[in-house]
Amino acid sequence: MTKVLVATDKPFAKAAVDGIRKVVEGAGFELALLEKYTDVNDLYKAVADVDALIVRSDKITKEVIDAAKKLKIVVRAGAGYDNLDLAACTERGIVAMNTPGQNSNAVAELALGMMIYMARTCFTPATGSELIGKKIGIHAYGNVGRLVANKAKALGMEVWAFDPFVPAEQMKSEGVTVASTIEELYSNCHYVSLHIPANDQTKKSINYELLSKMPKGGCLVNTARKEVIDEEGMVKLLAERTDLKYCTDIAASNQEELNQFAPRVFATPKKMGAQTAEANLNAGIASANQIVSFIKDGVTKFKVNK
Repeated sequence: MTKVLVATDKPFAKAAVDGIRKVVEGAGFELALLEKYTDVNDLYKAVADVDALIVRSDKITKEVIDAAKKLKIVVRAGAGYDNLDLAACTERGIVAMNTPGQNSNAVAELALGMMIYMARTCFTPATGSELIGKKIGIHAYGNVGRLVANKAKALGMEVWAFDPFVPAEQMKSEGVTVASTIEELYSNCHYVSLHIPANDQTKKSINYELLSKMPKGGCLVNTARKEVIDEEGMVKLLAERTDLKYCTDIAASNQEELNQFAPRVFATPKKMGAQTAEANLNAGIASANQIVSFIKDGVTKFKVNK
């Protein structure tokens, strides 16, 4: 019998687990759970006899892959998949997938919530400002970026976007002002919502030089990855520009150093972009359905490795 393991140190909500179970067992497969584990050796043992694996932000390293002798597919319940060792998966002939779009609305709502929080002086009685009429820059116009843009327009914001992989005409047709360069985006927008992945081209690309172009009172909101931020450059800039703000869902490696600039800097205690009941359910069930479709019919629609 095909065995599917859900391995999550930060577990799915019960409704999501129930939904996954219904899909997996309904297909005639066995479901196993490994939740809130603290020792990676527990993960090594759990994957030893499984055919399929569902994870959230759990690190699926080469060592995990080596321990999973029967593994055919691993699905990351979410859009980002930098926690999966794609090279190790490819070497073993294991299909790696993500579930794009399932967490997007949760992340988009959080990004806008963070902007409101910063605009309203971290919900203190001090005089704040409003989002209406402000320019917002969407850095990467994918699933999440598009949702942020739509919600920002509903708030009366002027939406700009930069994404070399999305046709300019498409963005224009959706009421977005297209920035021709990243520099143009950052220099024109009061708020920038960051949605780029972490890869060799983007790591530390949000640097001192780029951020220094932001208008007075500018605010960067990061619900993407901490690796894309030049953290040392961020410290230097915040020290020099007492008007700038940084709000993030991914605590920096030097977050304690950044916290000296509070309340201009805010980081959630733990990454919470996808932490809604709805996103949990959507991503979990999508993961289960993708595994069933792959095992039974060979469907690889959301494959992310070569």
